[in-house]
Formats: sequence, structure tokens, C-alpha cells
Amino acid sequence: MEVAGVLSTAGLRYKDKVTIITGGTKGIGKGCVEVFVRNGSKVVFCARGEKDGLQVEKDVNAIGPGEALFVQCDMSNEESIKNLIQVTVEKYGRIDCLINNAGTHPPHKPIDDFSADDFRGLLNLNLVSYFLASKYALPYLRKTQGNIINDSSLVAQIGQMGAVTYVSTKGAINSMTKALAVDEARYNVRVNSFSPGNVWTPLWDEGARSTNDYNAAVEGGKDCQLLGRFGTIEECGLVCLFLAADATFCTGIDIPVSGGAELNYGKKNMMTKENPFA
Repeated sequence: MEVAGVLSTAGLRYKDKVTIITGGTKGIGKGCVEVFVRNGSKVVFCARGEKDGLQVEKDVNAIGPGEALFVQCDMSNEESIKNLIQVTVEKYGRIDCLINNAGTHPPHKPIDDFSADDFRGLLNLNLVSYFLASKYALPYLRKTQGNIINDSSLVAQIGQMGAVTYVSTKGAINSMTKALAVDEARYNVRVNSFSPGNVWTPLWDEGARSTNDYNAAVEGGKDCQLLGRFGTIEECGLVCLFLAADATFCTGIDIPVSGGAELNYGKKNMMTKENPFA
């Protein structure tokens, strides 16, 4: 999906800056890779799938004017995260921006159907990976007075049905962002987050296809926003570019990327449904 004018650029706003983007082969992470390369950045991005990663690397490098390097990485594994940072520094000698994006959203279900191991696994991928990537990137970010951008979610603020574990990880990301912003201010390292609402991604498409009526699910998703449409991965990338390149007096903030989904009243009476998960 494209929005008129959203792909235009005014110069190279992050020329020769080195950016790490986790989970960069699809969805919002891919949007960030494309936007940052288009604005002159040297981007190192990672995912578990090598085939998709190499294809994205090839595609964005064919367009430039920045460049991209794919590194295979399991964000639930600490040694793999260390390697991601090491490869970046060995290749480019510095880090200017870390975008923590890798994560997942489990199928919707009540708390009764989540196990403790389910929750621990999700915490490891959605939250602990952000902690570890930040921890190992910070020695280099302090040298460049760089910045960290954490991908959170609108549901950290408003909640979401059947997603108690996911919402918990995203709420923790918002709190971690603020705490880290406090600690790293002494080094002039900024730490911010952004909170997507309904952004059209492969994960959203997959969720819609798991329903009884794909078209109805998609239209319902659009109707959740005041603007009457899904956000795009490019729009998320542009918000991250703003935080990295322009928002130099902002730290510890969160930017909703939601089309106004959190505003106004909606049909929310859960008492009218015998089983909302049916």
C-alpha cells in the first residue's frame, strides 16, 4: 500500500550513518530498511530466514543510494545478537542508530490458554532481545552520540482482547525506553519508541486469513482508524527516520503511528458477547 507523496525524499537525511535494524526482512522492519537506505544510510539488518534476507539485501542495494547488509540472526539467542553487533562494527567501524523491531504476535486467546512457557518465550523474543541488542550496541552508540528506537505497539496503551502476553511485552518496552533514556542521557544517546496501530503487514494479512471472512476482517481493520485505512510500512520507516535524524531534542518519548485509532468512542461492550473468542 502506498500513500501519495509518502515515498518522496528531500535529500539524503541519514547519509553514511550506520543503522542496525532487527527483523528487517518483512513488515515494519523492511519498511525501515527501505527508508533508511533510500536516505543514504548504511543498514545492517537481520532475521532468521537467510533466503528472504538476501533477497531484500539485493533489492534495496539495486536502488540505493545507501547500502544494506543482511546478517542471519536469531534474536532469541544472545550469542547471535552479539554477532550481529560485531559484524556491523567490523564492517563499518561504528553504529549510529539501533532500531529494535524483531518480534511476533501470538494468536488471540484468553489467559487460560497461555502457558508460562508461552509467556517466557514471547518475553525473550519481544523484550529481552531489545535489552540485549541495546546492551551490546550502546558502547558504540555512546561514541557516536547515536540513538535507539524501539518498536512498541498502540496496544501497550489501550490493551487488546486475547493478547495479555503480547500487550505485556509491549508495555514493558515503553517503560524500558524511558528508563534507558534516563541512563543514557549522560552520553547524549537518545532512546525513543514508536507505537504502530493497524499497519498493513504480512502478519496482519495472515491474521485476516485465519478468520471466517477475510474481506470483512480487512474492512474492519480499516474502520478502526479515524483516517479509514491501514498505515504502511513506509510510514513507520519515515517515523523512525524522523526520530533518528530530526528529533534531536527528543528522548524517552513514544510516537503513536495509529491513524487516530485510540481516539473517539467505539463498540466496546464485552458484556454483550457470551464468548468473544469463539
